[in-house]
Amino acid sequence: MSYYRILGFDKEPFSTSPDPEFFYSSREHERALTNVLIELRLKRGLSVVLGDVGTGKTTLSRKLIQDLKMREDCLFHIMLDPVFESNALFLQSLVRNFGIIGEPPAQPFTITELREKLERFLFQKGIVENKTVILIIDEAQKLNEISLEALRVLLNYETNQFKLLQLVLLGQSELMQTLRGIPNFLDRISFKTLLSPLDYTEMKEMIYFRIKQAGYQSKMDLFLEEALREIYQFTHGYPRKVTMMCHRALKEMLLKNKLVVDREIVKGIIEDEVHAGWQTADSLLQKSSF
Repeated sequence: MSYYRILGFDKEPFSTSPDPEFFYSSREHERALTNVLIELRLKRGLSVVLGDVGTGKTTLSRKLIQDLKMREDCLFHIMLDPVFESNALFLQSLVRNFGIIGEPPAQPFTITELREKLERFLFQKGIVENKTVILIIDEAQKLNEISLEALRVLLNYETNQFKLLQLVLLGQSELMQTLRGIPNFLDRISFKTLLSPLDYTEMKEMIYFRIKQAGYQSKMDLFLEEALREIYQFTHGYPRKVTMMCHRALKEMLLKNKLVVDREIVKGIIEDEVHAGWQTADSLLQKSSF
């Protein structure tokens, strides 16, 4: 039997998979999601969400997709690994994943032909069918300048009232420096935000939220306050690190036949991390502006 079922959970409470059902909406995450949805509804074009590793960008993208699936007027595609060696390969990926072409042609399309196909597709869906076409790119810091230039061109397709392609970029903070070096792309950003780690109160709320979402119904707390403070001090409030620490803490609690996660359990896990050489010096992501 899985450890979490022994504790009375229906699901694993601290999985690091980006399940939108376990998306804890901090103030920053709620603000980011709400603003991106507004930008998409208004068809303003380009939104950028940045954040350090483990701040919840991927889970936010899955929550965004969950919300978009409820709208019949939206047609979207998510790109998870945007690494392409050439402009042609990038455009071919878009054409293929939006279902614009079926079987690969005998002769590869030229870049001009690919752009024309995308333009006709965006016109048909956006104007004739009144659909909102959305491209979501996770790990957007991997985009090279060739791909960013291709996206800039696609953002030029518009009517007098709105953009035909809605683009959402989610990436690590180094993408900011890349975009600053491309002024004619930077000035197309309609909404931009930078996600920071959770504060202590938000971290506690996230832990209790995930426990509840996993089906835990007992009134007994699984984490003592002293343990939560140790977790925060070690993780600095990064959601992914918090979930990984809580997962290990619950397993250790069972192995040690304890009823609650205390400071001793958490400090033991931290000492193991340090001894094994896994701990690295983290610098907190500082809020900045474009």
